[in-house]
Amino acid sequence: MDKTATTMGSFDIAEIAGSLPESASTLLVDRYLTDRPSASARVFRVYKPTPPHYHAKCDEYLYVFSGRGTFWMGDASKKAEFGPGQLLHFERGTVHALPDILEAPLVFLSIDTPRRDPKDVIFVDSSDGTPESFIQHSGGY
Repeated sequence: MDKTATTMGSFDIAEIAGSLPESASTLLVDRYLTDRPSASARVFRVYKPTPPHYHAKCDEYLYVFSGRGTFWMGDASKKAEFGPGQLLHFERGTVHALPDILEAPLVFLSIDTPRRDPKDVIFVDSSDGTPESFIQHSGGY
């Protein structure tokens, strides 16, 4: 793949969201739009509730493109609903979860600063999964 073609330009988020599979064995499937040391941008669809986890090396900005659900950060007592048009922000090291999918498809545009290594997913309870069971990549980088 010619990376130059995907490091700049415009991206049709609706088209990319529509190209993600209807189901997955992982918690989510993503497609990288850009992947530079300073930041990465992805579109991803969530298929199953996401258990408590954090990212050690990046901040995560999630723009809700479609769907509705619940999330919390810090602890489960701070659970709140989210929907299209909202932006969720998790600083590196902040434990967060998406315990409920209320309306599918649940699709986010994610900006990670600096770039998020796909292995930078640390589950609070290691029996909840691994980076490989968390994300499946679909095109892009």
